[in-house]
Amino acid sequence: MSEIPNLSHVDDSGNVRMVDVGAKPLSRRRAVATGKVSMDSATTAALRELPKGDALATAQVAGIMAAKRTSDLIPLCHPLPLSKIDVELRVDGGFVHIVATVETTAQTGVEMEALTAVSVAALTVYDMAKAIDKTMEICEISLVEKTKQPL
Repeated sequence: MSEIPNLSHVDDSGNVRMVDVGAKPLSRRRAVATGKVSMDSATTAALRELPKGDALATAQVAGIMAAKRTSDLIPLCHPLPLSKIDVELRVDGGFVHIVATVETTAQTGVEMEALTAVSVAALTVYDMAKAIDKTMEICEISLVEKTKQPL
């Protein structure tokens, strides 16, 4: 089998594995991810009064819950003791902008938790508004900040 360079979740034989972070020191870690849902401007005006309820509040809670469950969704992610999860949704024109900030003190980062929070928040907005807008698109989900501070 050819060597696969720089893939931390693949061993020398090409098998998937959970990375051993046991020897790494604890550090304060933070990750920020963003994304957006594009939609008709009439849909953005109706987000708080949809038949299923307030889409923004529901999506915020869904994003928080998703960050907490990331290791259940992404097979090789470590379960982490999250100390902060903040999911913000802002309507601007024909978009719902989503920002998730996740923090922990642990041996590995929280990028996947921030990205999962944004993704699930966006999916929740989509689910709640799909009956009135068939043009919605989830787009531009990305990690925009990752920090690590030694203790």
